[in-house]
Amino acid sequence: MIRLGLRDWDHVVPLATGMVGVAGFTVRVDSRDVTPDVLAEPSLDGGETSFSRYVQARAAGDDRLVGLPAFVMRGFRQRCVLVRADSPLRSLGELAGARIGLTGWPDSGNTWTRALLRAEGVDLTGVEWRVGPLVLGESGKDRLGSRPLPSYVSAMAEGESLEEELAAGRLDAILTPFMPRELFTPASRFRHLLHDHRAAERDYWAATGFVPGIHLVTLKREIVEAHPALPGALLAGLERSKRRWVERRRLLADTTPWLLGELTESALLFGDDWMPYGAEPNAEMTRAFCEELYAQGIWPEPIDPGVVFPEAALATVPADSALLTAPAAVPAALPAV
Repeated sequence: MIRLGLRDWDHVVPLATGMVGVAGFTVRVDSRDVTPDVLAEPSLDGGETSFSRYVQARAAGDDRLVGLPAFVMRGFRQRCVLVRADSPLRSLGELAGARIGLTGWPDSGNTWTRALLRAEGVDLTGVEWRVGPLVLGESGKDRLGSRPLPSYVSAMAEGESLEEELAAGRLDAILTPFMPRELFTPASRFRHLLHDHRAAERDYWAATGFVPGIHLVTLKREIVEAHPALPGALLAGLERSKRRWVERRRLLADTTPWLLGELTESALLFGDDWMPYGAEPNAEMTRAFCEELYAQGIWPEPIDPGVVFPEAALATVPADSALLTAPAAVPAALPAV
């Protein structure tokens, strides 16, 4: 039994529920509300891991986790910058010298978002950065990382939250991967900085050819050494799960009234797969991320992208992965997700 800790991403549900399997292995997926610390949980063989923290570990020579180039959390970041509804700010470049709150300093998603600001000429060292929870009561997250914070970054005080600091005008903007609940209401105090973030994201895709990776799946090295075939088999299983989800959603387009149109538009823009697995399809994205970690001072020296996914077996996903939709072994007593 291989036990993984993952949040219940839609495209992982077929694997978690046993609709697809991992050849030669029985896999149990434990659904999590927050990203697990895989190394800190003896009962886990692997699970969802921050791309930033994983890359930093590999750059430091720490190979206790074997990363699979399967980014279960992935997304454009232009949508992740919020301001007050009455804010005069309308562009990323206008955030130069601003007071900006964010949910975690070394976080993968926030690193990608800060890269957008850098691309618009914003000097990150001239911004007053404050790190804290989006809403009060959030816990179970390392927001500051293991390295000393730069002088222009500070942690929020106990009892403060990004939502309320922004609403009170003590912040000009916030960076958050997840949206405040009130953003989905007519009376929201907040809005996206970019009025048409979708157009900005299309332009980003045209310029880079990738959607930024945020979290990936990792396995503990001891389980890989005991089962050398596991990384490749699990990568293929995750690919089957993703393909199964797409097939079912194209048939049962029930998530939103317009999901079928979204799926069609995405296929026409991105091709058959907007979130490819494998080291080779993600090589340019991995290189760009390593460069940003160094450029933003998250890591003190340049990072060789080759240390991130050195395993040759993970370069690409087996060509027949999308065709093997039947589970190789039925997982026992899987939790609902």
